[in-house]
Amino acid sequence: MNSTSINNSLETGKLKYLTKWRYISSILSIVLMLVSLSVIGVKGFNWGLDFTGGVVTEIQLDHRITASEIQPLMTAAYQQDVSVISASEPGRWVLRYANIPDEQLRPDLRQVLAPLNTDITVLNSSIVGPQVGQELVEQGSIALLIAMLCIMGYLSFRFEWRLASGALLALVHDVVFVLAFFALSQMEFNLTILAAILAILGYSLNDSIIIADRIREQLVAKLQWKTSDINNLAVKTTFSRTMITSGTTLLTVVALWIMGGEPLEGFSIAMFIGILTGTWSSISIGATLPEFLGLKAQHYQEVPLPDHP
Repeated sequence: MNSTSINNSLETGKLKYLTKWRYISSILSIVLMLVSLSVIGVKGFNWGLDFTGGVVTEIQLDHRITASEIQPLMTAAYQQDVSVISASEPGRWVLRYANIPDEQLRPDLRQVLAPLNTDITVLNSSIVGPQVGQELVEQGSIALLIAMLCIMGYLSFRFEWRLASGALLALVHDVVFVLAFFALSQMEFNLTILAAILAILGYSLNDSIIIADRIREQLVAKLQWKTSDINNLAVKTTFSRTMITSGTTLLTVVALWIMGGEPLEGFSIAMFIGILTGTWSSISIGATLPEFLGLKAQHYQEVPLPDHP
């Protein structure tokens, strides 16, 4: 046995322990994804005003008054969660809440905020109808569908179908996990959450492509290796890069979560979950599914053309 064979044997031996963990994590991911789909089907979503319609009112108050003072008064008077968002100028706030059609039951905004002991100026108020909300649901669904179709087209062009299938299932896995969290927690699902899901698609795809590209390179370079050992080597060589990238991105998202306040809370939570599940699924599902589908080095070998037609 020459030195190259000995080195290859030692290297594959060190990597074999990763196979068990990849298989276990893949099975766990599939089970949790099925549970998540069940949660989404049973609980549904708490659609925000962007999708259901409601009232958007912009007011001007003393700049020293904070959202924590406005929120309890609005919630108690309107008997619902009221979104209080800081506008572009100090003392200017945007209030968002479900419409109350009966004028007799609709509280007067100035009387509701009277305990603040300040001048209240209603700058503008508009009602978002349910028809507009339905259009947003349809447009958001179309945006997700187009994004997935574009990703499928790109993966089919760049990789052999087995590797592409692993990356695609990893994407679906990440989106399902985020959706399941919002269904289970019944946090408001609005346009910022939809934007976060689209961002998660791009982030997760990047991780999956890095590992899939490394698997393809190793399949061509190490023809005698088993596919499981190739996958283990790809995971090992990209692990440090993945952890650094995911870690720094998570720090940014956590800072956004802490400093962004309530308006960006849902977006930050969705991104946080998406980054964690995206890193997990790229290693487990993205690297393991092609192996189960029978990926081999021969699938990336050049086929010689015959001399005569």
